[in-house]
Amino acid sequence: MRTKLRHYLLFISLLITAAYSEAQKRPELAETPPMGWNSWNFHGKQDINEQIILETIDAIAEEGLLNAGYNYIVVDGGWRDTRLGPGGELLAHPVKFPNGIKPLADYAHSKGLKFGVHVVPGTHDCGGDPVGGYGREEIHLKQFVEWGLDFIKLDLCKQTEDPCSACQKNWGGWSESTIEETYRKWSSLLNECARDILFSISAYQYRSWYPEVCNMARTTGDIQSIIHRGGAQFNPPDSFKMLLYSVIDIAESNNLSSSEAGNGYWNDPDMMVTGGHGLSQNEQESHFALWSIMSSPLFLGNDPRTMTEFEKELILNSEMIAVNQDPTEQGKIVKNLNNTQVWAKKLKDGKMAVLLLNVDPAGVKDIQLDFKDVGLKNSIRVRDIINKKDLGEFTDSLTLTAETNQCRFLIISQ
Repeated sequence: MRTKLRHYLLFISLLITAAYSEAQKRPELAETPPMGWNSWNFHGKQDINEQIILETIDAIAEEGLLNAGYNYIVVDGGWRDTRLGPGGELLAHPVKFPNGIKPLADYAHSKGLKFGVHVVPGTHDCGGDPVGGYGREEIHLKQFVEWGLDFIKLDLCKQTEDPCSACQKNWGGWSESTIEETYRKWSSLLNECARDILFSISAYQYRSWYPEVCNMARTTGDIQSIIHRGGAQFNPPDSFKMLLYSVIDIAESNNLSSSEAGNGYWNDPDMMVTGGHGLSQNEQESHFALWSIMSSPLFLGNDPRTMTEFEKELILNSEMIAVNQDPTEQGKIVKNLNNTQVWAKKLKDGKMAVLLLNVDPAGVKDIQLDFKDVGLKNSIRVRDIINKKDLGEFTDSLTLTAETNQCRFLIISQ
């Protein structure tokens, strides 16, 4: 009897996989890496509310962030009630979001912004509340269309009804086959919903089918931020590493799938931690430069209502944003030696972005760039795009100095 049941479940699984195997992302929704703001890194689940979102929408529209390209507002965990409605529909938290989601989306649209939310594909959310979309995908997607959403972040949270009982210890009860089936189903439904909704997968590692299915997908675990003990970390010693990830941990993991980015799909190394998360100014510049050269979705995790002039100037740096938005490729590590890194990204105009990064805790280092390492030779023109100044012409190589966790972000051309 058990053998027959296993064969039946396998047959059903194959049918579901076949039904959604043709699901494809909408590449036109993300011809360049998406940009925006997400509530999680700064406000977490407990502290977010409707008023904060309204004020953040105003700040993004009024402080120049929208004009710079940050056009998605995404409310992460904390907006839902702890239960579903009688028809399996999602409910907004009655105290923190008393007017629901649609008025917020409408307000964002009135300011020229797009709006999205965090949802979960399993039976329960990450905190254990039974509010997931598993088996209710059509019901929830109908709500998203009615609310006027432009973005959903589908977070791999708990699945307690997974038929693979042996997988209960992994991924909150998910098996790899059910993860793929479920996300392909969402992709197919989104393609058919008659609304432009950008699809973001948050499932904590790269999987080979992501580029077929979604516009952006997390390649790593969560980045450490102000909502976690100790705040953000750029490159802490091993003895200080937490369960979450530092900026360097995230960047190096994201680099592993660099060849897969492009054509409407982008590797997502998580939201940023510029601003009041605890990083130094040098570390914030290096963080933003890394996300720029990696062609990462640029989602701020700050509080746009209280930005310092330094932070505002950094995240509005048009030359760094231009490197990020160039769709030619994802930049990658081309040299990693003696606690220094060289990253490079080809640009569509024939130029190249190069990032020299010192991750040596001992202090200042000279970093040499041999032009042949990035496929160039002879006389090279170099521009520093953090400080927005030309450095002149160099032959064969150049050497620049950087402090611990400081970078030099360059555009080089022949």
